[in-house]
Amino acid sequence: MKRTASRTGILAALVGLAVTGLTAVAGPAQAGPVQHQTATDARAVAAYWTPERMRSAVPIDQLVQAPAFTPKDVAKGTSTIIQSIPNGGGAWTGAGKVVQTAGRVFFTMGGRNASCSGDAVTSTNGSVVITAGHCVKYQGAWHTNWTFAPGYNNGNTPYGTWAAKSTLTTPQWEASEDMNYDVGAAVVNPLNGQKLTDVVGAQGIAFNQARNQSMYTFGYPAAAPYDGTKLVYCSGSTFTDFLLTKDHGMNCDMTGGSSGGPWFLNFSEATGAGVQASVNSFGYNFLPGYMFGPYFGTDAQNLYNKAQAA
Repeated sequence: MKRTASRTGILAALVGLAVTGLTAVAGPAQAGPVQHQTATDARAVAAYWTPERMRSAVPIDQLVQAPAFTPKDVAKGTSTIIQSIPNGGGAWTGAGKVVQTAGRVFFTMGGRNASCSGDAVTSTNGSVVITAGHCVKYQGAWHTNWTFAPGYNNGNTPYGTWAAKSTLTTPQWEASEDMNYDVGAAVVNPLNGQKLTDVVGAQGIAFNQARNQSMYTFGYPAAAPYDGTKLVYCSGSTFTDFLLTKDHGMNCDMTGGSSGGPWFLNFSEATGAGVQASVNSFGYNFLPGYMFGPYFGTDAQNLYNKAQAA
């Protein structure tokens, strides 16, 4: 559905993403998750992302515009939790699994170096990173030089940088950048002969779960007052957005750059482990201090299944 210029202007004024807002792009409807094979050589991507380029990468919300909204329920299927095999808004000072699985995402978009956040999840191929849809594709163009830096800390990449061999998103994000389906994934290349989750471990992931539960969310906000150097988190009860989407909402002051960071159910502060059930997506400009993330329903599950089979 095309939006009028006035509606676009209203949305741009009302909504800011953990990138700033996105504009719908007309495109053919898709029956399933959409996958993009990256042509970039993994060694070239690794060489490109120097510590200086990582520090200077701008949060993606400074490069985008206004989102598409369709206030309807996301399709649901059978409740599914895929457990990982054991193997606010303040800086995360704890330890545990999350300081290895959560990381900063870097890519080139429209000739600019930009950043988001992501998380390594359990998968059959051991190589899946879950992030936001706008962190892999925006306005008809797939981002290039896409890489994941798990455990990123002030320019340090203790677990290396993992270049994507393919990136994927939901059919709804591909067709119209519908904020209810702002979910993306990357399948990363092996590094030094090892798979991602063999090195950093993996979080569980869940679909079709009950709404309005307590959750934790993590990310690398890089817009003021944050600077992208450290892992930040929020925690608390969630609610269902009653305005323009059916997303999860939480009291959280993370800013641009946190997009794509994981939301966890059943998170343990002692172990740093949880079950991922959403990602940081957007915030309303007129409602500061709140973050929203898409419900992981059937389409998010289909995306995950395609990514782990790639």
